[in-house]
Amino acid sequence: MSKVELKSSEGKPVPDVTFRTRTPDGQWKDVTTKEIFGGKTVAVFSLPGAFTPTCSTSHVPRYNSLLPVFKKNGVDEIVCISVNDAFVMNAWQQDQRAPDITFIPDGNGEFSEGLGMLVDKKGLGFGKRSWRYSMLVKNGTIEKMFIEPEKEGDPFEVSDADTMLKYINPDFKEPDNVFMISRKGCGHCARARKALADAGYTSFEEVELGEQISVKTLLATTGRTSTPQVWINGKHIGGADETVAFLGAQKK
Repeated sequence: MSKVELKSSEGKPVPDVTFRTRTPDGQWKDVTTKEIFGGKTVAVFSLPGAFTPTCSTSHVPRYNSLLPVFKKNGVDEIVCISVNDAFVMNAWQQDQRAPDITFIPDGNGEFSEGLGMLVDKKGLGFGKRSWRYSMLVKNGTIEKMFIEPEKEGDPFEVSDADTMLKYINPDFKEPDNVFMISRKGCGHCARARKALADAGYTSFEEVELGEQISVKTLLATTGRTSTPQVWINGKHIGGADETVAFLGAQKK
């Protein structure tokens, strides 16, 4: 349990800190808060640790999936901050498949401490870590903070992506979730892919039959062995012909 009195820093500038980051080619690079926040609108979420359960299964994935919506609503960048080193944060970013979220290592906890969010988690063997929170920063000034309540454990009630988006735009529209199972060299898959793109689904999940998904998986989920198989918002649409027909009906 945190012994720090957690207070909002709304209306104040973000702490002036230099982060030690690592570039994709393995070079050290110093990044300042001025570079991250200056002249931009940035949505920040901070959490206790990389690869930890809630952070990996809920916090990061939801910000990642809603990133296009944040962009449409005036947010220039989404930043994830944790008291971890640059190697860990880079590995976690890859594991989360979140190349468009900026992962910042607050290795010494200076940023978290400057915000009054550095807490003692020795009971978990973590040492000093960041409390879980989110904030909207405009040109280096904190406009809004959502700080998790001071409870035992790891509360996750208000720093989520949906709460932040509802603050930015209460009427935001969540994009449809589209998933397609395809097969390498499949002409019908190419046709379904084009139909989805023409309908505005320019970013969706696609997995080819192979090691992770087999024909048995197709049979178990759809009763079919043919590809593609398309789902939209949890509804199984079917193959290429059915997908084209479904998308055509949506236009009417």
